[in-house]
Amino acid sequence: MGHRGSFPSGLARTFNTRVMALRSSPRWGRFLRRHLTVITYTGRRSGRTFSTPVSYRQTGDAVVIRVAMPDAKQWWRNFLGAGGPISLNLDGVDRAGHAVARRDDRGRVTVTVDLTR
Repeated sequence: MGHRGSFPSGLARTFNTRVMALRSSPRWGRFLRRHLTVITYTGRRSGRTFSTPVSYRQTGDAVVIRVAMPDAKQWWRNFLGAGGPISLNLDGVDRAGHAVARRDDRGRVTVTVDLTR
């Protein structure tokens, strides 16, 4: 089993699959969609398309994603530097945007998505 940092990738896949299913459920979905979205992006090196659930906060046309345990995750690295295109499912609608990842001096990672670009 592969590891990224100290978090097993198989466990992360299982968790993400279950969260995405709960987000789509009639019973729990409306509560989860307030704080969770599914992002879709293309990997810089692989060229493959990936989707993963993330927590977010939206203010107008800006979405902020605070990456929990960033050293155990790879997806946000696709948006370092000038950033890149991303899609988010907000209120049941896929929205395209431009994401830029930044790591602060404490190691915390924030990905900011501009939905106007």
